[in-house]
Amino acid sequence: MNSPPAFHLYGTAHLVVILLTIALPFALAALVRRTKSSLLERTVIAVLSGLLVFNYVAYLILVRQTGVLGWKQMLPMQLCDWAMLVIIVAMWTGNRAWFEVAYFWGIGGTVQAVLTPNLTYGFPDFRFFSFFISHCGIIIGIVFLMLIRKYRPYPFSIVKAFLWSELYFVVTMIVDAITGYNYGFLLHKPEAFSLLSFLSDSRPLYLLQFHLLALAFFSVLYVPFAIYDFLRSEQFNPASSRVR
Repeated sequence: MNSPPAFHLYGTAHLVVILLTIALPFALAALVRRTKSSLLERTVIAVLSGLLVFNYVAYLILVRQTGVLGWKQMLPMQLCDWAMLVIIVAMWTGNRAWFEVAYFWGIGGTVQAVLTPNLTYGFPDFRFFSFFISHCGIIIGIVFLMLIRKYRPYPFSIVKAFLWSELYFVVTMIVDAITGYNYGFLLHKPEAFSLLSFLSDSRPLYLLQFHLLALAFFSVLYVPFAIYDFLRSEQFNPASSRVR
């Protein structure tokens, strides 16, 4: 029996995935804007949502059939699982509050997973496709809403996202204690290299640093919007344009 192909960080397949993740939301948004079709916009949302759900269910079925994972490792307790649900709700309801949480979870956590994936299986293994469909689909949905509906976060969005993250933290800590599985990387650092690799090996300090890193990440993700708001306020401030 042939062993599954190994994943190569920033190999050809990985780079293609990254490029598609960047290009697809812009291409889809350009198509919707060009046609000015609300039906096409709803179709994109339906297809993207359906793909995320189908991919998630298919993954659970396949790994269960192959016996690779037990039920303790198949619970929807990764942050990306929660981000997937939130972005689907945001796309279908148009609720900006859900989008704000999806933005920080999706861009803050999922981008990190795409750039430094905790993945051992490479192209064309089905787990390679499943991993990147689930993670990249979240990013594509977020960017698509930003481009089409002009959604964006605001300063208080950081607070909302952090509070929801604390809920995730508490629930996941309980699940990790029951299952012994490392959901959310709250028991220990991921095997793959990531920003978490720089944190302390002491678990109490690691968890504290984890919180601070999340808050710092959320703040950094808001910086482009803060700069935009500042420049816009300067542009429309009569005092700033006064002739001296």
